[in-house]
Amino acid sequence: MNLFRESALIETRRHFFGRAAGGIGAAALGSLLNPDLFAAPATNKAAVDVTTGLPGLPHFAPKAKRVIYLFMSGAPSQLDMWDYKPKMQDWFDKDLPDSVRNGQRITTMTSGQKRFPIAPSTFKFQRHGEHGAWVSELLPHTAGVVDDLAVIKTINTEAINHDPAITYIQTGSQLPGRPSTGAWLSYGLGSTNQNLPAFVVLHSTVNGGFGGQALYARLWGAGFLSTRHQGVSLRSTGDPVLYLSNPDGLTGKMRRRMLDELAKLNQERYDEVGDPEIQARIAQYEMAYRMQTSVPELADISGESQHTLDLYGPEVKKPGTFAANCLLARRLAERGVRFTQVFIRQWDQHGNLPKDIRRQCGIIDQPCAALIQDLKQRGMLDDTLVIWGGEFGRTIYCQGGLTKTNYGRDHHPRCYTKWMAGGGIKPGVVYGETDDFSYNVTENPVHIHDLNATMLHCLGIDHERLTYRYQGRDFRLTDVHGNVVRDILA
Repeated sequence: MNLFRESALIETRRHFFGRAAGGIGAAALGSLLNPDLFAAPATNKAAVDVTTGLPGLPHFAPKAKRVIYLFMSGAPSQLDMWDYKPKMQDWFDKDLPDSVRNGQRITTMTSGQKRFPIAPSTFKFQRHGEHGAWVSELLPHTAGVVDDLAVIKTINTEAINHDPAITYIQTGSQLPGRPSTGAWLSYGLGSTNQNLPAFVVLHSTVNGGFGGQALYARLWGAGFLSTRHQGVSLRSTGDPVLYLSNPDGLTGKMRRRMLDELAKLNQERYDEVGDPEIQARIAQYEMAYRMQTSVPELADISGESQHTLDLYGPEVKKPGTFAANCLLARRLAERGVRFTQVFIRQWDQHGNLPKDIRRQCGIIDQPCAALIQDLKQRGMLDDTLVIWGGEFGRTIYCQGGLTKTNYGRDHHPRCYTKWMAGGGIKPGVVYGETDDFSYNVTENPVHIHDLNATMLHCLGIDHERLTYRYQGRDFRLTDVHGNVVRDILA
């Protein structure tokens, strides 16, 4: 009797593929622990690429290598910052015409109001830059770099409440459960730095706290992709990542030995059940070990010149501030992090808008401009895509009491403003037009799916081809929609 042949004959198809998967898993683990193990010899140093993205990506030559997304959570008012409507001064406290609203959906916060009185902006606007873009007095520093921006005034969405709207623009769906933008990029393009995650999230404080609308981890989650693609959120106080530092009494050698033994146990379990999430867990342990060195170095800004620190403003040395996070975003970009998301909240100004928006703009204006200038002077703006904006806009009509100097604005999804700059984007552009009330798009609408399609295009990705099959369907960031906005491409 040939025992080997008998064993082969009784082996089921399931056992065969299970053993094959185990071998593949072992090879994958080997490549994680030693990326050069299966690598072909490089003919020169420049040929070495540590990315672990999908084969065949990017689909074409990218203009941008990385993205910094400055997300204004709560929805800043386009009417008071970017979308200048001088005719509205004559409409103060007059009712919004029915022909403008045209039966469009509004929130329950104002649906019970007897009137929808027009609230013109109290802020002055001036033309700036070579092309004469209108910018509010709230943004003097950003106005100084407007020739580097593509200002899009016609972004629109279907979502009218915060959580669905933020989920929508971050994942392509109003329903939770889809991968976030950074997770898609990590999955598709991988990372160019083995010692830092491909996707990092920074939360900015306002007056020492956060406040505002809640931000849930699913906004930087991996959805149905492997958890290795989810964003890593860096904290503003204490250790940037919880439990990253070794506790007292545990040396680096002890930590290394513990991880090696843990990897063996996880590999045994993987051999038994074949769950790919076990491999992701092993990879995450290894990343955390490497981050023990890379994250402290990242957070140490003592080597930055005084000129650079002054550029970002007086709060740049306070960890967790928007200024500090913008500088940190530049440092992450320098180190090859693919996608950095900087959140700042408290833009949800249903009342007392003039005072609150002045405070918010005072926090973000100088750091935003500094980030553009800093990237540009280092030669990084050409291949770094910077995006600024929130989840929807604000209404021309007032929510609550209206005076000449005070008003609030409700949510408005039909048109609002974002700007893009850098890798692949035409500078000095103002794109799209809205009506006199900043209520409807009149020229060149840009849906949020179009925005995401354009972002992916700048990274060399055909948004219709970056897909993941789940539950019998091919999913993508832009769902079944989206068109690249070619008019703003460089």
